Amino acid sequence: MNLISKIVIPLFVLFIIIYGVKKHVNVYDSFLEGAKEGLVLVFHITPTVIAMVFAVNIFLDSNFIDGLLGFLKPFFDLVNIPLDILPMALLRPISGTASLAIMNDIFAHFGPDSYIGRLASTLQGCTDTTIYVLALYFGSIKVVKTKYALPVGLFADLMGILAAFIITFIFFG
Repeated sequence: MNLISKIVIPLFVLFIIIYGVKKHVNVYDSFLEGAKEGLVLVFHITPTVIAMVFAVNIFLDSNFIDGLLGFLKPFFDLVNIPLDILPMALLRPISGTASLAIMNDIFAHFGPDSYIGRLASTLQGCTDTTIYVLALYFGSIKVVKTKYALPVGLFADLMGILAAFIITFIFFG
């Protein structure tokens, strides 16, 4: 497989160059123009990414999740949802990296083939990083009218979280 990737990627680049020459496109100038646009895009996205990282770190360091979980423990015990999955469910719409770190901890403590490990995997696939996507993509193209994007995205995440719980219970519970 490694050999195939070492062959396919250069062949793909060579194909693009040959195709560009055939279509009478100055490939090198087009490449430089794309590189300039990429740098400008990185320049515009960087403040948004820094703000998101800062906000997620404040949220994690505030111990808000621990307080919320302690308060809701009786309810989640009643519906047989493991408390260790809830930080991942809460952080998934905000940060994919934070939710992956929590999933990695779940795998380390319980194993990937445990009920909670399978639930974490299903949850990772059923939801998206809505707030991150809105902040990064909308911020990079200067979209300011996001009236329905956040509520609809968070509702979709809630439905994904519920679907993950139900699907995991049906297949692995």
